[in-house]
Amino acid sequence: MKSRNFLLATLFFAGIGTSMAQSNLLNAKTPDEIGQKTAEQELLDNDNPLPYGYVGDRDILFARKIWETIDLNQRVNFPMLFPVEENIGDDRRSLFRVLITAIEDGSLTEVYGDSYFTEKKSLEEIKTNFYVSMLNNYGIDTMNQYPGETEEDLKAKGILTAEHYDTQEVTANDVAAYRIVGTWYFDKRQGELKYRILGICPMAVDALSKMRMGDAAEPIELFWVFYPGARDVLHQAKAFNEKNSAMPITFDHLLNSRRFSAVIYKEENVYGDRLIKDYLQENAQMQLLESERIKNKIRNFEQDMWNY
Repeated sequence: MKSRNFLLATLFFAGIGTSMAQSNLLNAKTPDEIGQKTAEQELLDNDNPLPYGYVGDRDILFARKIWETIDLNQRVNFPMLFPVEENIGDDRRSLFRVLITAIEDGSLTEVYGDSYFTEKKSLEEIKTNFYVSMLNNYGIDTMNQYPGETEEDLKAKGILTAEHYDTQEVTANDVAAYRIVGTWYFDKRQGELKYRILGICPMAVDALSKMRMGDAAEPIELFWVFYPGARDVLHQAKAFNEKNSAMPITFDHLLNSRRFSAVIYKEENVYGDRLIKDYLQENAQMQLLESERIKNKIRNFEQDMWNY
């Protein structure tokens, strides 16, 4: 028994040593060596996301597409929000920064403007919501002193400078929530109710509304990412594990295992997939109860398949 416990403890601590949140932390001789992986570590880390199994159309006995909102104000969802700073000393980044970086470097191309993935968006179209620069009162007064001159001409001459503009930018700290769409389905071959996430969308106040309305502005859908095409990117990015910082989890694992809290705001239905708030208006409590009713309806389908 003692030898068995010793073996389990050895394997446990060995696993911790090979999966530190900051690579080479305990072996580094200088701070510059922290985060640098050895050739052996690179070989061990050269893995891929767990592939989805094939599901035939005839194997799906029941399916229902569901849209949900992940509120980042809830503590359980903090791993998606933090860190909001760019450089905090390790390789962790927020989910928003992971998605934006992948879109910018071209490793993530399946980006759309709606949750049905019909309207593809380019990087330039996405960034229109992220940054805005407008002439302030000082800039307008300066332009009035040069009638007949365009704004571009005055900028080229150096008359209009940065002090003549008010700027606003959307950062990771501005992301208030994520929306996800996925399908719950009953696999009759395995006799199990399963979930497959299809898309994810960050929500934040766009830069223009943030400048004009401040805190009164409502978050909007910035862009939708087709999730199966983003799994490789999300598998390489680590999320913080509050229970054990030496064992970080990937964002792909976090989302696929549903380690978050979400509220249903829409389900596919005969009324054109209308929102819950469209037929239960101005009653937040009833909207939450309707969300729970939809959740229980899906859960009860699996329970009703069995006889005891």
